[in-house]
Amino acid sequence: MIGAITAGVIGFNPVPPILVDYLVLAGGGGGGTSIGGGGGAGGFRCTVTATGGGGSLEPATGIAKSTNYTVTVGAGGAKAVSSTRASNGANSVFSTITSLGGGGGGSATTADVPNASGGTGGSGGGAGYHFTSSAWRIGDAGSATTGQGFAGNTSTASPTNSFGCGGGGGAGAAGGQGSTNTGGNGGNGVATSISGSSVTYGGGGGGAGNTTGSSGGTGGGGGSAGGDPSNGTSGTANRGGGAGGARGGAGTPGDGGSGIVILKYADTLTITIGAGLTGSTAGPSGGFKTTTITAGTGNVSWV
Repeated sequence: MIGAITAGVIGFNPVPPILVDYLVLAGGGGGGTSIGGGGGAGGFRCTVTATGGGGSLEPATGIAKSTNYTVTVGAGGAKAVSSTRASNGANSVFSTITSLGGGGGGSATTADVPNASGGTGGSGGGAGYHFTSSAWRIGDAGSATTGQGFAGNTSTASPTNSFGCGGGGGAGAAGGQGSTNTGGNGGNGVATSISGSSVTYGGGGGGAGNTTGSSGGTGGGGGSAGGDPSNGTSGTANRGGGAGGARGGAGTPGDGGSGIVILKYADTLTITIGAGLTGSTAGPSGGFKTTTITAGTGNVSWV
């Protein structure tokens, strides 16, 4: 009886959810060394314009007022040292949304197969080489995470002093394949207009070559070039780009670019950026405010 009365209450209107659009971009992977692969871009998840990995646009997330939501901005992965694989980038988080750090680039190594392969992450790292059964062989490309980025690549080069390492995957395209003496280009990034203007994030890092380097992911994605004799360059801060690999003894690989978290919401709301986070708020404009968080870990809330 009580249930019947409750169901028939006249004028009952549920409170509509408060929706927040987001870009959650993780840190890019570091570049490999000793003729190393490019780092993969940080995972790219977004509700405006496009998302990573060629996936469907993500839905805005619902929030409640006066409630804390965790935000973490992932750092870029460190460059490879000696014949180790470069470090993956760190994850970025907003509430329940997590983007995975980009895979580190593989490095040429005389024995350790895992260190020659690109790391798995938001986007995958490019492959280096390993020495097996009296011959140099290309490692495996790092794989990507569905809806966040694309895989790294390997090489067509037959390594008799003709190494050409694989490029790291980008948020918008797979890493390029290395060839004789030439590194593969990094995969392209993805553009979003969540901040009010179109900005491209998440380019993959270029792979090193024995004599010729490569390009990072195009479109301002923060990718980098690897090669000889130049150094592999680092991914751009807050663009989540993978770093370029480098040829051992002639150059140093780069570090991955840090990630970013951008939140877009109705201009009737006021956000509090908690301790431990570095961020700023723009607007109102067109009925919205936009908060950009560039570093740290902490909480945000709205009233």
